[in-house]
Amino acid sequence: MTTRRTRPAPRPPEGTPPRAELARQARAVLADAVRIAHWAAGTPGPGTAAPLAAHALERAATALELSPAQVRAGWDRARLAGLVELHGDTARPGWRLRAWDRDDSAVLRGWVALFDAWSLVHAAPEGIEAGAVAEAVEAVPQVLSLLQLSAGPVTVPALLDLLGQRVAELQEERCEVPLGPGRTAPAASAAPAETAADQTAASAGPARSADLNALLLDWALEGLAAVGALTLGKGQATLTPLGNWAVWVKLEQICVAAQSPAGNIEQSAADMLLGCARLTPGPARDEYRAWLAARTVGSAVAELLAVARGEDALLRGLAFEALRVVGGPAEPEVRAVLAEPSLRPYALLWLAEYEGNDPDDAQDVLSREEATWLWVDTAAAVADHGETGLLVRHLDSAVQGTVPALLDEVRAVGHPRTVQVLVALAAAHPDPALAKAVRRAAFQVHTGGA
Repeated sequence: MTTRRTRPAPRPPEGTPPRAELARQARAVLADAVRIAHWAAGTPGPGTAAPLAAHALERAATALELSPAQVRAGWDRARLAGLVELHGDTARPGWRLRAWDRDDSAVLRGWVALFDAWSLVHAAPEGIEAGAVAEAVEAVPQVLSLLQLSAGPVTVPALLDLLGQRVAELQEERCEVPLGPGRTAPAASAAPAETAADQTAASAGPARSADLNALLLDWALEGLAAVGALTLGKGQATLTPLGNWAVWVKLEQICVAAQSPAGNIEQSAADMLLGCARLTPGPARDEYRAWLAARTVGSAVAELLAVARGEDALLRGLAFEALRVVGGPAEPEVRAVLAEPSLRPYALLWLAEYEGNDPDDAQDVLSREEATWLWVDTAAAVADHGETGLLVRHLDSAVQGTVPALLDEVRAVGHPRTVQVLVALAAAHPDPALAKAVRRAAFQVHTGGA
């Protein structure tokens, strides 16, 4: 037994409204998006991209008594908040829309998804290089942190100064090229004398950079205001209660990452999952959250799926448990692996739960063959990492109901670990007759017999 010190549940800053009030505010921000999502989900062929097709835009504006611009903006927000999903030419209600009126957590997650996508909600100014826009987006968390820590209005010049410093740091991190062995910086005398035009251009550079930063800051503040994260006053900005809460949550995630209870934060996905294998579900999820908070979502999901494609069945199951903690941002990547036989059953279960199905009923989405494949894969994980008694009890979870039927379908399913699983099961089972039948099945699979 080891003694684990658990970090007490953090409390939001003093003055933060209760979750029910935050959810009410989030519902208000997304009210038009919810109306449009309900309309789109009940209307055939509303269009597959934003903006809506012209005829659908007109129909929605008329039906909902909104302007075309309001419909277009609401449609974008509905998609970004996960209120509506597109399947070909058909819009379907997302799971958050179905839970919208009864589940405050679903509402807040939907709003946070919109908050994270602020730079998509409010288009960047035209004529600005994509790299400059990306640097500004990457620097905005620092701006938000200052607003959150200030607990009140912050002047635009102070925010601009911080944005400029952060952008300069990012540029230095990316552009600084250390000199290699044997290389030296060019001597000052080797450079040609500066002309008056050179000096003028050099002096104009910082001024243009400051103007660009000011333009990008205005764009960022307007975009964050558009999603309800802050309010703009004369020369100042203030976080809304929703924005303050969201920034606090993200800062807490960073703190969790810095205080990983079991110390797996620096590990690869495979080592982290192995470290969590013997934890109970709650502490394991805490580890997953800490590990995920220290990485970008895209890289974390890619690493977890790479582990799931490996030979260790235990890690495959644990990788999808970690992906459940990721939630919505992992949905496109999980859906993309449905074509991979070894991952398909896990992906189908993940998607079923993500779409709101009860975990106990999620198995219904699997075909008989997929359920059998998953049974063998789980048995392989137990054989490799579990106890023999657990492998025997695993027989009860088979969909076939009888051992002879199970053996027939296991032989046909083609799992690469079938022989090893059957041999391990035969060795573990206390019933000699059943063990003999399982060994016979293992021999038949091994030799290719019927």
